Amino acid sequence: MTDALWRRPASELQDLLASKQVSAEELAHAVTERIDATEPTLHAFLSRTGDAAIRHARRVDSARAAGEELPALAGMPVAVKDVICTRGIRTTAGSKMLENYRPPYDATVWERLRDDRCVLVGKTNLDEFAMGSSTENSAFGPSRNPWDTERVPGGSSGGSAVAVAAGHVPFALGSETGGSIRQPASLCGIVGLKTTYGLVSRYGLIAFASSLDQIGPMGRTVRDTAMLLQAIAGHDPRDSTSIPQPTPDYLSALGRPIEGLRFGVVRELMGEATQPGVLDKVREAIGVLEGLGATIEEVSLPSFAYGLDAYYLIAPAECSSNLARYDGTRYGLRVDAPDVETMNKLTREEGFGQEVKRRILLGTYALSSGYYDAWYGQAQKVRTQIVRDFARAFEGVDLLLSPTSPTTAFRIGERVDDPLQMYLSDVCTIPANLAGTPAISVPCGLAPEDGLPVGLQIMANHLEEAELLRAADSFEQAAGFDGSRALS
Repeated sequence: MTDALWRRPASELQDLLASKQVSAEELAHAVTERIDATEPTLHAFLSRTGDAAIRHARRVDSARAAGEELPALAGMPVAVKDVICTRGIRTTAGSKMLENYRPPYDATVWERLRDDRCVLVGKTNLDEFAMGSSTENSAFGPSRNPWDTERVPGGSSGGSAVAVAAGHVPFALGSETGGSIRQPASLCGIVGLKTTYGLVSRYGLIAFASSLDQIGPMGRTVRDTAMLLQAIAGHDPRDSTSIPQPTPDYLSALGRPIEGLRFGVVRELMGEATQPGVLDKVREAIGVLEGLGATIEEVSLPSFAYGLDAYYLIAPAECSSNLARYDGTRYGLRVDAPDVETMNKLTREEGFGQEVKRRILLGTYALSSGYYDAWYGQAQKVRTQIVRDFARAFEGVDLLLSPTSPTTAFRIGERVDDPLQMYLSDVCTIPANLAGTPAISVPCGLAPEDGLPVGLQIMANHLEEAELLRAADSFEQAAGFDGSRALS
């Protein structure tokens, strides 16, 4: 049984651990060996905690043997995106600026998983400061898609997506600002959930754009993803944007039929710019939902056409402000120089990569005198219109549908010199970030052109994660996506 443990979803592993058919140490060894075998090719991790993971797993086993009542996720391996702070464990944000940074505190999400006795196996690779759609912007080299190692896994949570898809862990934490959980989930054939803004604490998340950033779960199945969400969701007084309300039971929503649910297909996200095979698979997925008794209609959300433009003014503007703290004075990289101004300049020149510099410049320009109203102010108006379009749509339907990504995974190096094409990777996911609404990507098949995974995006109204997971779970069970090729 040990050899196949890394292939099993979290829901099965939970039962095996609780019934003592498998020990936490056996499971930790199984995933560690799997990582050892594939990591030289895939590069999912920036830091690994294998020895500590084994020691922690042994403590879980000892507690279970002593009859101690343990949390549901005790002994479960997990990976955490390296933009989420872990006390004493290197947290780089994929940047030379923080290459040797070891936080003195834990992010709330990891604190909750640690208290649930989860076993951390490592910190995953990402685009620098979570800015990118391919993981190629990492200062430490790109991750590779387990479906085709010549292709990107998506980004910025590419390392977490690879870790789940390749069997390194049953689930992982990612973060997203414009689609960085859902887009890599789509490209790697796994499930990725962006929650309502404020449902999951951002305390301890290294900031990119604070009004957009979110931490969320990534899993091999919808149930696994819901299990991780259940553990990390909930109010946190240390995060001023955290929603002060009880956490629902997300797992209880799974398995309920979706007959009568109303789905709206977003016309603006089903256009000619989308890869034909992606559209074909999404249309097939819509047929599956109809077969389950759901009603389908087309809806128009005109403001979505401007979402990408608005995002690339708002997010860089907030990035410009947030990244001003990296000045070589307080923490992180410091390049010595004869005066403070030169030290600031040289530190940022050496510490930041090209994409981070590009976005800082874009944001600084948008906020500058004479351009603020024309650019940043207009972008915020578009954001408001997107919020209103979502609200109007949800008056007539329960959930919205679209592709997650307009294409399957592209080749490494294909878009690095074309920022616009790279930015277009997030055209379908950005509206939900701007509106703060929840959305999930669930695999819906393989594109006929290249045999690579396609993601179906389902979007819901604020705080309707239970309904979102219910619909995604029903679709997943009916569609029966086979992700075993990534586990080969």
